[in-house]
Amino acid sequence: MTERTLFISRKRGPGRGRWVTAWQILGHWLARLAIGLTILGLLGWGGASLWYAWRFSGAVAAVEEIPEGEAAMTQDVIQTAIRIVDRFRTDTRYLRDAHAKAHGCVRAQLEVASDLPAQWRQGVFSEPGKTWAAWVRLSNGNAYPQFDKLSDARGMAIKLLDVPGTQLLGSQQARREQDFVMFNHPNFFVSDVAEYRQNVAAQADGKRALAFFPSWDPRTWQIRHLLIAFATLSKAPDSPVDATYYSVSPYRFGPENAKFRVVPEPSACPAYTLPKMNRDQPNFLRDALFQQLSADRQPACFALQVQLQDPNRYMPLEDTSVAWKESDSPFHTVAHLRVAPQDFDTPEQNLACDDMRFSPWHGLEAHRPLGGINRLRKAVYEAVADYRHARNAQAQ
Repeated sequence: MTERTLFISRKRGPGRGRWVTAWQILGHWLARLAIGLTILGLLGWGGASLWYAWRFSGAVAAVEEIPEGEAAMTQDVIQTAIRIVDRFRTDTRYLRDAHAKAHGCVRAQLEVASDLPAQWRQGVFSEPGKTWAAWVRLSNGNAYPQFDKLSDARGMAIKLLDVPGTQLLGSQQARREQDFVMFNHPNFFVSDVAEYRQNVAAQADGKRALAFFPSWDPRTWQIRHLLIAFATLSKAPDSPVDATYYSVSPYRFGPENAKFRVVPEPSACPAYTLPKMNRDQPNFLRDALFQQLSADRQPACFALQVQLQDPNRYMPLEDTSVAWKESDSPFHTVAHLRVAPQDFDTPEQNLACDDMRFSPWHGLEAHRPLGGINRLRKAVYEAVADYRHARNAQAQ
């Protein structure tokens, strides 16, 4: 090494060492910051978990508690729902304000369990072995039709036919129906009518952030409900008949309060494997339903189950954001739903499907809907159905 090279090396050495030392100090500082933030996050998560465990515990009311001003808020929601219907109408049809896209309406049979214990023999489930003819509508949750592969809620609505007895709604006495309206998550992303009004208004105005963060005040932020919404908007199942569907809101079940769900019951049907569907097709869920029922002529089977409320546990009637724990009250199978092979995807049946009205208020006193969200549905479903049916009739 020459004297000049040695001089340059010595000149650069201390400066480079200072840079290495600075980076080491910064690295140590960042590592400590990361550890501190992790510990702070864990403490926050633990504290929040303890708070929620305390908040969502204890006895609850076994009767409805209607808050002041709910009727006025319901009228606001009706106007917002009609705005949504107007906004997403097609060239020829006014669609539903939610669950606008159907994968199909199919004929089915609901058979009450033949060995049903006396406690569970309520309403349409009063007679073991009784078979009801039914329609089943399977759908996406969005207010406008979109590709099935996109994250969305999925819905199932069941309509039992020729049900004797006095209907809940005076205007529906001639229909003789019992509806069960469900979607594929056990709890809802809003608690009550007030939150629903604020949430749906923000989304209708295209201000989705305000749906869960209505102001700068952190006390108004609905982070838990946002997480429920993300969980609800999940990846599409391989077929609409592969999902589990929940009533979310509570109902009467004879003298008690309950929630419903429908779960796939493959053991009640012949073994069947659905061929792989092309999920890039916009209507691949309808394609899957057609493949099973129409092309391969294979039935689909479900169990309809009931979960009774235990008021000594945190199983509230008025807060649909709370899922009732199965450890507090297990589900019990009361009936079996069978969808037979059939040709359902015809223009006539698809139009009839779009015209069908489903509401939890179509039914008997033994299954009366409970809670604020169900009271909201009573007014909104009827008003929106009347609105869109009137306009569709004018367009024909």
